[in-house]
Amino acid sequence: MDVLKILKNADLFRELSNEMLTAVARHASVRSFSRGDILFLEGSTGASFFLLASGGVRLYKTSADGREVTVRIIQPFDVFAEVILFENEQYPVNAVAISEGSVLEIPRRFFLSLLDTADFRNEFIGLLMRKQRFLAERILYLTSYDVEERFFRFILERYGRNDPYEVDISKKEIASAIGTIPETLSRMIQRLKQQGVLTWEGSSLHIEDSFLDFFAEDEEPGEHPGS
Repeated sequence: MDVLKILKNADLFRELSNEMLTAVARHASVRSFSRGDILFLEGSTGASFFLLASGGVRLYKTSADGREVTVRIIQPFDVFAEVILFENEQYPVNAVAISEGSVLEIPRRFFLSLLDTADFRNEFIGLLMRKQRFLAERILYLTSYDVEERFFRFILERYGRNDPYEVDISKKEIASAIGTIPETLSRMIQRLKQQGVLTWEGSSLHIEDSFLDFFAEDEEPGEHPGS
């Protein structure tokens, strides 16, 4: 695995000098995983944070009634679990692999030493601000859009306009990612099939392209074909 190339593809590291990238690569370790593997559990003590090199990882919390609530699905070159650097040393969520892949583990102690470099410190603060904005948008997403809207926006965000879509995660994981339960998602999919909006055979999902126009990024919450 070309660790330097992976680091250069990550927002957090791509502006570093070759000398500093080499130092990060020297301290990072590669960890491979299979679908369903647990990377860490909520509340466990962490000595490292992660950069996803390949595959997919789902971050989730477990509600009081035992339901899994997805916080985010991590894409390749995303950094995650960096909260252990400052707030506390316990991971605030669970992380489970949703496909085969690998991560770079970056030691907490080494990374804190990098923050003595002004340019790197500023870039990292920018990353934290982007994460804060993501969480604010996530709250808006869950409170402003109905399940159908959240489903189509999730497909567009994860796969873009790329019909037919090769869905690489389970319906249960999609339901959790959009803040609903599998039964509700299944009923919605069946209804949309009957309306001719989509077909879904195995991992191949086809959605009528004109229907997706209603879910463009500049669409206001609540404005959709069923309004």
